[in-house]
Amino acid sequence: MKQIVTCEQAPRAVGPYSQAVISQGFVFVSGQIPLDPATGELVEDDVAAQTARVLENLRAILEACGSSLERVVKTTVYLADLNDFARMNEVYARYFPSTPPARATVEVSRIPRGARVEIEAVAEIG
Repeated sequence: MKQIVTCEQAPRAVGPYSQAVISQGFVFVSGQIPLDPATGELVEDDVAAQTARVLENLRAILEACGSSLERVVKTTVYLADLNDFARMNEVYARYFPSTPPARATVEVSRIPRGARVEIEAVAEIG
């Protein structure tokens, strides 16, 4: 049985998907883009600032699910330009300072709303 989770401290889903789904002891968080939850607007056009906003959105959703960034087991990072990898990675490392999750990072042709980064996550619950 799956449980749908909605969190007011992160941007609302902008399509027919859930912010997060809890199932079988895990939370599956949909890809987050760097939207400010207060305004619904993209943060500045800087991959470091956008990565931080994305990770803060993920943190809020995970906490609403009874999890945390420390419980993340897998992420997928989507970059509009792989040349942004080093700057994204520097910010990402601050959010996962020890025992980082497994991760895949790929370049994609476009990210919704013209964002430079999107990250999805899977984490343990409980």
